[in-house]
Amino acid sequence: MRLVQIAQRAVDLQRAAEFYTVLLETEPSARFDPPGLLFFDLDGVRLLLDRNAPSSLLYLQVHNVHEALERLDGMVDVVSPPHVIFTHTDDTLGPAGHEEWQAFIADSEGNTVALVAFQRP
Repeated sequence: MRLVQIAQRAVDLQRAAEFYTVLLETEPSARFDPPGLLFFDLDGVRLLLDRNAPSSLLYLQVHNVHEALERLDGMVDVVSPPHVIFTHTDDTLGPAGHEEWQAFIADSEGNTVALVAFQRP
């Protein structure tokens, strides 16, 4: 089984498109308006931004949490600043020998989004 799509609430599709284009560093892959659907490709998994979707808590992997926050400067409220949540000693939940950094932000639509990076100490 493989995850195909995840939906996220987006009240203003244009605002959400601008925000997620900066965050994901890619343009939307499709837009259907009406009915109000915007898609991004996340390495084969569709991210659907939809006016009628519920809010989801997305965990998005970035290269570096601090750099991602700098790129988003002025576009987000930081809910929880960057911090190490775990050091992986094996490959069960992340690459062995890496710290897992996370920061939580509020996106343009008020949804909480986690930024996750695996970095060597």
